[in-house]
Amino acid sequence: MNRISLSRKIIVVLFVGIALITILISPVCAAEKSGRPDKCQAVILANEEFLPVLLKAIDEARDEIIMSIFSFKAGEHKNSYPDRIASHLAGAVKRGVKVFVVLETTSDKSDKLNIQNRKAGKFLEEKGIKVFFDSPRKTTHTKLSVIDQRLIFLGSHNFTQSALKYNNEISVLLDRPDKAQNVRNYILNIIKEGG
Repeated sequence: MNRISLSRKIIVVLFVGIALITILISPVCAAEKSGRPDKCQAVILANEEFLPVLLKAIDEARDEIIMSIFSFKAGEHKNSYPDRIASHLAGAVKRGVKVFVVLETTSDKSDKLNIQNRKAGKFLEEKGIKVFFDSPRKTTHTKLSVIDQRLIFLGSHNFTQSALKYNNEISVLLDRPDKAQNVRNYILNIIKEGG
């Protein structure tokens, strides 16, 4: 078995484990049209349910948005779902929200993902978003966001048109200020390692 497929299997097992623990320790609700949990500490966001909830949370952010995304395919088409995320992040910056995005990079400059994320990073920086790249010595396969040190989005959704519109994907929104600081610190550590 090659290293990549073993790594993917480990990541899937870890995500399933996190999702199960989340379900067991807190009330879970299905995504509603309102887009946010009111009395729920966790909301399961399957497939196309993810994007509107994420955009609503970005639009309601007051202080900080910090994200670590494996694949962000922005700058392709202004109406694409990833470009909509970029637009909403830019709107948050204009409102005075600090926005940080960490992207995966490799040491191979010709790597397709590396080229895509570098292009997205430049596109985001032009919108006033602070962009960081992880260490090329370690793959950062996260799809993770923390908003206002309260809301945590984690799951399988990359910021690509395929993941946000066509694929079978699942993520969880946790309304857990008590855990958000730990997740935020995790992302900050990825920034530090990439520095």
